[in-house]
Amino acid sequence: MERKGSTLSKVSTKGQATIPREVREHLDVRPGDSVVYEIIDDQVVIRKARPIDMDFLRFQEHAFSEWLSEADEEAYRDL
Repeated sequence: MERKGSTLSKVSTKGQATIPREVREHLDVRPGDSVVYEIIDDQVVIRKARPIDMDFLRFQEHAFSEWLSEADEEAYRDL
C-alpha cells in the first residue's frame, strides 16, 4: 500500500467528519457517492464504493432461488 500523504479532520458532536477535498479528489468522490470504511486493527481505510453490477445480482438471485422455498427454511431453522 503506497502512502500518498495524510490530512486531518475533526469529528462533530454528531460523529460526523468531512472528507477533506484532497481525499475526495484522489478517490473521485462526489456528492451522493458512497464510501466504504474498512477497519484494520487500529486503522480505518476509506475507499469509494464500487457500483453494484446489477446483471450479476440478477443472475445470483435466479441461481440461488431454488434454496428459498418454505421447506428449505424449515429444514435449516434448527441449525
